Amino acid sequence: MKQIIRDRHGSLRNGWWILAFLVLFLASQPVYRVVSKAIQHQGFEGAWLAPLPVLFLSLVTYACLRLRREGLAAVGLRADLTWARELFYGAALGMALIGLVTGLIFAAGGVRFSLDPTRSLNALAMGTWMFAWAVVLEELLFRGFVFQRLVDGIGAWPTLLGMGLLFAIAHWGNPGMEGPTLAWATLDTALGAILMGLAYLRTRSLALPIGLHFGWNWAQGALLGFDVSGFDQAGWLLPELLAKPQWLTGGAFGPEASVFAVLVDTMAVVLMWRWKGSAKTQPAMPAPVAAVATD
Repeated sequence: MKQIIRDRHGSLRNGWWILAFLVLFLASQPVYRVVSKAIQHQGFEGAWLAPLPVLFLSLVTYACLRLRREGLAAVGLRADLTWARELFYGAALGMALIGLVTGLIFAAGGVRFSLDPTRSLNALAMGTWMFAWAVVLEELLFRGFVFQRLVDGIGAWPTLLGMGLLFAIAHWGNPGMEGPTLAWATLDTALGAILMGLAYLRTRSLALPIGLHFGWNWAQGALLGFDVSGFDQAGWLLPELLAKPQWLTGGAFGPEASVFAVLVDTMAVVLMWRWKGSAKTQPAMPAPVAAVATD
C-alpha cells in the first residue's frame, strides 16, 4: 500500500499530485463563478474578465506548489531578466513561424492583403490584452503543474504526445472544426503543443512557451487579421482568401488548418528537439542526432 502512495524516495507519487490539482481546480470553479458574477454586476464585462481565470488557475497551482514546499519558480514562473529574455525570444520566434506560414500561403496564391479600414491602435491593444491572458491560461493549464508531474512520472515523450493530443481535442469544439479542417487543424494544434512542451523542457521555464504561443496568436490575429483557431479577429491587415483548397489556406479556421502550418511546425519541433536548451537539468529524452554522432 505504501508503494502506491509514495515512491522509493518517500515522496508522494506524481499521480496523487495531479489528483490533488484536479480536486482543487474543480473546487475552485463554484467560487470562480460567484466572483465572476459579482464583478459583472459591478459593470465590468468582456475584456475586464480576461485575467480572472488566470488568477484562479494560478491560485490552484500555487496551492499545490506550497503543499510540495515549492515556490512559483518550480513551475517555471520567475521575475528576472532571463525569464523576460526568453519571453521576448519566444514571441519573436512565434511571430517568425506564423510569418513563414503566411508567406508560403501567399506564395501559393492563397491569400492577398490590404489594410483593414477599421484598424486602430485601440483594437491592436485590445488584441494584445486578450491574447496575452488567453495564452497564459492555456500554458499554465497544459504546460504547467500537471504537465510537469506527468513528465516526472511517465517521462518526456509520453507526456508530450499525450498532452499534445489533449490540447488538440480541447480545440475540437471551435468553429469550423469539420471535414478536412478537423484533420489538418488537429495535427497542427498537436504539433504546436509538442513544440511548446519541448520549449518548456529545454528551458525549465514557462517564458519560452508563453512567448511562442503569444507571438504566433498575436501576429496571426491582431496583426495579420486571420481567424485564430476558428474565431474572428480584428487585425491591422485584412486578409482575403483566394480560390485555393481549404487545406492550403486554412479556410475560416485560420492558417493553423493549412498544410503549410503542419510543415512549419514539424520543422520547428525537430529544431527544438535538437536544441540543447538552457536548463541545467532536463528529463531523459532521445538525444539529438548531432549529439549521438559525437558520442
